[in-house]
Amino acid sequence: MPTLSATARARLPDSSFAYIDSRGRRRLPINDISHVRNALARFDQVDFEDDAARERARERLLRAAKKHGIVPLGFFDGQLRKARGANVRSLPRGTVTFLLTDIEGSTRLLERLGDDYAGLLRDVRTTIRTSVRASSGFEVDARADEFFAVFRRSTHALEAALAIQRALQATTWPQKAEVRVRIGMHTGRPTLTDTGYVGLAVHIAARICYASHGGQILLSSAAHDAFTERLAEGIAFRSLGRYSLHGLAEPEALFQINAAGLTTKFPRPRTIGPLRRRTAREGP
Repeated sequence: MPTLSATARARLPDSSFAYIDSRGRRRLPINDISHVRNALARFDQVDFEDDAARERARERLLRAAKKHGIVPLGFFDGQLRKARGANVRSLPRGTVTFLLTDIEGSTRLLERLGDDYAGLLRDVRTTIRTSVRASSGFEVDARADEFFAVFRRSTHALEAALAIQRALQATTWPQKAEVRVRIGMHTGRPTLTDTGYVGLAVHIAARICYASHGGQILLSSAAHDAFTERLAEGIAFRSLGRYSLHGLAEPEALFQINAAGLTTKFPRPRTIGPLRRRTAREGP
């Protein structure tokens, strides 16, 4: 990481730091991609004044990570999560299906809405949380504009994903804002520790979510293969082909859920690797 001299640091605006304490001391510079990565690694080493200050700094850091295309897996796999006792012990073990959501263009929404953004984020999170619980899911974590849930059955995860997209689409938002969330699903056998889920399955789920677009529901090949029951009428899988995802040795086959009333046309998945050979489409 390039050294940030005292002079260069002094010239940075307050917006280039994730945390500014009550005495005006600026910590965790996030002025470029290298410093964002460093701030993610050092976040738990900072002595914050209170929990509210910590949460504000976390949200600014997450927004900066998103701006630079960084998927902060540590926020999902428990590196920054404290032990949650009974909540963790109640999470399902064995083969599970993860569902991750992320608000598309959250930084632009924040800049546009100002003070209204906090209420919008609360309402989006409530909609997602309600849909997850109604579909027998479990909330694992909620950080800034991202939400992480787990399900014992893949069909329940799909029910929640569809309910989330439909509910958000039907809502009128402040200042006529358009709120669209990315949704990624993956099925696997993660390890459940006293701080949450860890393992490759968590990383794949995060990559699938990052690859999707607002309003889209993307599935990994494992999540697709987990469906043994016939889909409800009006719902179908669409094969998008195989894509290289950052940090994964093999390209991943991605599937999109097409359903009545939801958008079905999107740009190619947001992956860093080359587009692999396309496979035959399944369903409409």
